[in-house]
Amino acid sequence: MNSYATPIVPDTSIDDLKALFTCQKAASNANPYPSYEERCGNVEKLLKLTEKHKHDICNVIDKDFGNRSVRETTLSDLFLVIQGAKHARRHLRKWMRPRRVGTSLHSLPATCKVVPQPLGVIGNIAPWNYPYAIALLPAVHALAAGNRMMIKPSEVTVHTTELLGNLVSDNFDEDLLAVVTGGAELGNAFAELPFDHLIFTGSTAVGRKIAQAAAPNLTPVTLELGGKSPAIIDHSYNPAKAVSSILRGKVLNCGQTCIGVDYVFVPTEKLDGFVGDMKKGFTKFFPNLDGNVDYTTIVSDRHYDRLRNLVTDARDKGAKVVTVNPDGGEGNTNNRILPLNMVINPSDDMAVMQEEVFGPVLSIKTYDSLDEVTGYINSHDRPLALYWFGHDRAREKHMLQNTWAGGMCVNETLFHVFQEKLPFGGIGASGMGTHTGKAGFDSFSAHKPVFRQARLNSANLLNPPYSRLTDTLLAVMKKIV
Repeated sequence: MNSYATPIVPDTSIDDLKALFTCQKAASNANPYPSYEERCGNVEKLLKLTEKHKHDICNVIDKDFGNRSVRETTLSDLFLVIQGAKHARRHLRKWMRPRRVGTSLHSLPATCKVVPQPLGVIGNIAPWNYPYAIALLPAVHALAAGNRMMIKPSEVTVHTTELLGNLVSDNFDEDLLAVVTGGAELGNAFAELPFDHLIFTGSTAVGRKIAQAAAPNLTPVTLELGGKSPAIIDHSYNPAKAVSSILRGKVLNCGQTCIGVDYVFVPTEKLDGFVGDMKKGFTKFFPNLDGNVDYTTIVSDRHYDRLRNLVTDARDKGAKVVTVNPDGGEGNTNNRILPLNMVINPSDDMAVMQEEVFGPVLSIKTYDSLDEVTGYINSHDRPLALYWFGHDRAREKHMLQNTWAGGMCVNETLFHVFQEKLPFGGIGASGMGTHTGKAGFDSFSAHKPVFRQARLNSANLLNPPYSRLTDTLLAVMKKIV
C-alpha cells in the first residue's frame, strides 16, 4: 500500500452502516418525491462545496498519490463534478417533466404518459483513481433524480476520504447524503444492503463479486469496469498526428484511468516511425520525471510493483520493451515514478495483454488488414472505450459497426467522457448501465407508465359474457394495430 494508506478516520461499523441505510430509507419513504426546488438546491450545494474547497481537494489527492498534478485533478476530478452539476441544474426541470406518449388507436381517447420517479436510496462504491469525481458525480445525478445516496470511497486514498466525509457531513443531513469508511469487509456489507440501485466503479473481477452480492436483493447495478481499451491507427492516418492524443489517453493520471489507451494497433510499415514519434512526444510532454509536478506518480507500492512486473514479464518472454525516461533508468521506486514503457508486438501469453494495465505501459501491435484488428478486438472482452484514428469514412463506419465498446472517439481519446449529453458506461466485461447527464438521471429514476382512461370509452365491450360483438371488436383491433 502507499505510505498514506493507514486509516485516519475510524471505520464505519456494520451496525452503523445498517442503521444509516434504515435512516435514509425512512427519509425516502417520508418524502418520496422531492420538489424541483429541493433537488436543485442539493445539486447547487455540491457545486458550491466543490468550487469553494477546490484547493483542499487538490491537496489531499496529491497527498494520497505522493504527487498528483493539480491540473489533472482540476480537469478530471473537479471539472467533471462542476460540469455535471451545472448541466443538471440547467436541465433538471425538463428532466423531471412527465413525458406524454402516444396512445394505441384501439384505446383512444385515453391518454398515456411516463413519469420519472425517484428510486429511493442509491449506493455508490467509488474507486481511488479519481476519488472525488467518481464519488460525487453520481451523487449529482442521484440527488437530481430525487434520491438519497450512501457513498463508500476507496480505503487507498485516505486523506481524500477524510475530506470527502467532512464536506458531505458539513453540508448535508445524513439521511440525504452520507459517506461511510472502511475496507473490504465494509465494502462487502455495503454491497449486500437492499439498495434501490447500486453503482460500482472498479475492476471486472470485483465487479462480478458486487453483482453477486447485490443479486439476492435483486438490486439493479451500474458497473463501470474498465478493461483493455484499444486505439487503432488506420492506413489513411498519419501516425505522427495521433501521438499527442494517444499520449494524453495513456499518461493522464499516469495511465491510472479506466478509459486510458491500453494498446495500439499501427500499420506494420509505420511501426518504427510511430515508436520514434512517441518517444519524442513523451519527452516533449515531460522533459524530466523526477520532481516534475505535472507527472503523476503511481498510487501505491503494490500497484507500482505490479506494473514493473508486467514489463519484466513481457521482456522475459521475448518482447522488445522501449523505456522512455528523460532522467534515464527505469523509474524511481522510492517516489513511485514510472516512465513510459512501450511493449512492441506482445503475445497473448504475456500478462500485459491479459489484464487491464492501469499505468504507463503501452503495448503496440502491428497489423496489415483491418480484419486482423476487428478479429482481435472481438475475440477478447469488450472494452470500455475504443479509439479510431483515420480519415476514411467507410473504414471508420466498418470499425464502428463491427466492434463493440462502451464508447468511441474518432481522431481523439478520452474526450467522450467530458460530454454530458453522451451516456457513459461499459458493455459486457467492461460494465453495464450509464451514469452521466440525462442518462444518469434516467438510471436513477423509475420511469412509471401511466394510462388514463377517458370518461367515454369502449372498454366495457370486452367484458364477459363474450359475444359476436366481442369477436368483431377484436378483429377491428387487430387491423388497426
